Amino acid sequence: QVQLVESGGGAVQTGDSLTLSCVVSGRAFSTFGMAWFRQAPGKKQDFVAAIRWRTGSSYYADSVKGRFTISRDNAKNTVYLQMNSLKPDDTGVYYCAAGPNMVLVPSAYDYWGRGTQVTVSS
Repeated sequence: QVQLVESGGGAVQTGDSLTLSCVVSGRAFSTFGMAWFRQAPGKKQDFVAAIRWRTGSSYYADSVKGRFTISRDNAKNTVYLQMNSLKPDDTGVYYCAAGPNMVLVPSAYDYWGRGTQVTVSS
């Protein structure tokens, strides 16, 4: 079993920055793909960014490319999402996910955190 715990969300204004953290524990996850998804009220869950734990290779949604950075710290078993130049459209609950591959669809991920709320006001 794998446990994921997110933190770092909050209420900010347009142009501000936030860093989300996802602490990973449980069985070996060094071969996993890790991802962040977000869900705005009344909308489906959207892919934000993903990283392959072993290599550090990453992929981003077009909407966040150049503003968000996903990274991982092996020593701390933590995946981060650095979010800069935040916009109101970035508002939503952000979820950390882990799975066998680095893909863009939520159904491919086996483990999920409970989410952390990010609210960006104009």
